[in-house]
Amino acid sequence: MTTPTTSMTRRSFLKSSALAGGGLMLSFTWLSAFTPAGREKEMAPGGQWVEINGYVKITPDNVIKILNPNPEFGQNVMTSLPMMIAEELDVDWQKIVVEMGPHDNAKLGPQFTGGSNSMRMYWKPLREAGAAVRQMLRTAAAQAWAVPVEEVTTKAGMLHHAKSRKSATYGSFASQAASLPVPKGMKLKAPKDFTVVSRSKKNVEGQKIVSGKPLFGIDYQQPGMLIAMAEHPPGFGMKLKSFDATEALKMPGIKDVFRQQLYAEGFEQGGFDTRSFNELLVVVGNTTWQVMQARKKLKVQWEPAGDTKDTMGGGRGPKREVVVPGELESTDAQLRNMKDYAAKPAQQLRRDGDPETAFKNAATVIERTCHGPFLAHNCMEPMNFFAHVTDEKALLVGPLQAPGWTEPTLAKVLNLPADKIEIQMTRMGGGFGRRAYGHYLTEAALISRKVKAPVKLVYTREDDMTYGIYRPMYTATYRAALDANKDLIAFHVKGGGIPEHPIHANRFPAGAVDNYLAEGWEIPSNITIGAFRAPRSNFNAAAEQSFLDELAEAMGKDPIELRLELLKRAKENPVGKNNDYDADRYAGILKLVRDKSGWNQPENKKYSRGVAAYFCHNSYAAHVVDMVMRDGQPYVERVFSAIDCGIVINPDAATNMVQGAVVDGIGNAFYGGLTLKNGAVEQTNFYNYRLIRMHEAPQKIDVHFVQNDIDPTGLGEPPFPPVFGAVANALYKAAGKRFYQQPFGPQLNTPTAL
Repeated sequence: MTTPTTSMTRRSFLKSSALAGGGLMLSFTWLSAFTPAGREKEMAPGGQWVEINGYVKITPDNVIKILNPNPEFGQNVMTSLPMMIAEELDVDWQKIVVEMGPHDNAKLGPQFTGGSNSMRMYWKPLREAGAAVRQMLRTAAAQAWAVPVEEVTTKAGMLHHAKSRKSATYGSFASQAASLPVPKGMKLKAPKDFTVVSRSKKNVEGQKIVSGKPLFGIDYQQPGMLIAMAEHPPGFGMKLKSFDATEALKMPGIKDVFRQQLYAEGFEQGGFDTRSFNELLVVVGNTTWQVMQARKKLKVQWEPAGDTKDTMGGGRGPKREVVVPGELESTDAQLRNMKDYAAKPAQQLRRDGDPETAFKNAATVIERTCHGPFLAHNCMEPMNFFAHVTDEKALLVGPLQAPGWTEPTLAKVLNLPADKIEIQMTRMGGGFGRRAYGHYLTEAALISRKVKAPVKLVYTREDDMTYGIYRPMYTATYRAALDANKDLIAFHVKGGGIPEHPIHANRFPAGAVDNYLAEGWEIPSNITIGAFRAPRSNFNAAAEQSFLDELAEAMGKDPIELRLELLKRAKENPVGKNNDYDADRYAGILKLVRDKSGWNQPENKKYSRGVAAYFCHNSYAAHVVDMVMRDGQPYVERVFSAIDCGIVINPDAATNMVQGAVVDGIGNAFYGGLTLKNGAVEQTNFYNYRLIRMHEAPQKIDVHFVQNDIDPTGLGEPPFPPVFGAVANALYKAAGKRFYQQPFGPQLNTPTAL
């Protein structure tokens, strides 16, 4: 199997990309500092490289190559980010070549894909870089043609001077342009003048994906590479006691079996150094199948781990020790424990007015409690990483979201300087936050160093699902106080979880109610958690939006109109100063989804309709879910979605992302959930961790974007959370009762559910 293009080192890339006759490469710093790299002695034969963060390369033959700086796991950044550069560069998109850029922590920043930040963070730096390249080419042409630069125009990768009728390709002046100073403060195009951005472009890797090209980490091969798998404790709160590998070592192709510690005692962990088990039992062999079979022959004894301590640091405040409890937890006990914690005083997160007095004097108090389980990320491509570590250097290749945050950990663990560690990024078969935690990369590196050979660490689906780093287990109680006229006078939310609470205290309806209280509490646990598509919001939106519908019903109001009334109050006479949403934009998506769905139109009365809207990751999303009964079970037949994420870079790709979020949200609302018994996860693969099936996906997902000129904001995460609430609200109408515990599916199969 051939090595993907991402396997090139940055140095070899620079050398091999300098073609005969000269060329131009422009890169971009994180803060758009236009600095000629020639001044940094970064000269390549025939061309000058100027750092700005991301890359543009032009050859004399007019080949224009754009390197995408961010890891790709399906959100289409490899297409959308280069589109920003191409827009200002004024080139023919059909003639652009796009490649995944190399990892360079010092020069390219963290290169982190997550938090719905890619478009938002790169919007200006990448456009400025494209505009700078275009201006340098215009200047080079003007000097050669002895004409004013203002008279040199560009179109589709060509330079023109109308008066002299001279024309040339960008490549003709690439070398001359490379010798010019990089201009600063370039005027960027107005949105009305865009010809690439806001025009749909096909996925630049689409053909490679569907034809099975080796793009993913699991595809990566290298001569002499061994395969490693790690056996971890069967439950949280356990550790390795002893093992007998006699039979395993007799199996064909098996090279070694050994214990491997991840972090040394007292190791100061960064924010994304989460790992569930610090000591693993490793099997190394020639092939994946041989290693899998040998693992079955291991005789392993486990024992209680007891309470342990983790040392936390990583730039998030002073170094501190965190006690990790040693209990072997079970879901039933966790629910009882959460109920006890919920009854205790909690941390106050926000207080407006006098909520206690308002509730005391209320004519009606509505109170509801919602629960959400642990959720597994279930990336289609399980965790894997290649490593070849020697005493002098380390090469690592595979799928991860945050190479820049993992590199410092590798440097400490391997005792190698960062410039001796090379991380190459492959395409990821799913991320959703799971691949931001680089423990599997570090495990692979330590295994390679131990066996003194190139190794690819591979997790099975069972390994992945039982390892941890889940969406936390949450609960939240919502209370609303109404006066005698059924007007809302107070709102209270108290939420908690294992091991974190879900509450965003300054989000809607904060700012819209005179008397408001938000509280949170947390239960320590050895069950490791991590970012899961729209962290905390994915539960918070479900509980909040479901409760708002119940509140609207109690007040005798249409659920959309109630939300719009509250948003009008938040705009015209807001309560408090820390409201983190724009009431106008929030109201805008509700109005758009109301209109596009025909919310109260008679022809839609055949559906059980549910609505929800939410703000997170700088964007606004609303959904109307149309549910019917099919074969005695609720089925979401149609969904209408309204999104305000600012300027949409690639409309087709954006629509696909929203559609994916809708299907993902429906599936998790009905089926997603992990349970534990004595510290062990009970769901280990797709046969008992239910995912949505193809025939259960909606027949229609109608996506609409608010049209505005606001700089792009997030889109990967914002459409996901409100799906849960919309499903819950539609299900109430279909079933005639409310469901307060996710997932909803198992409850529907009980005799009294419908």
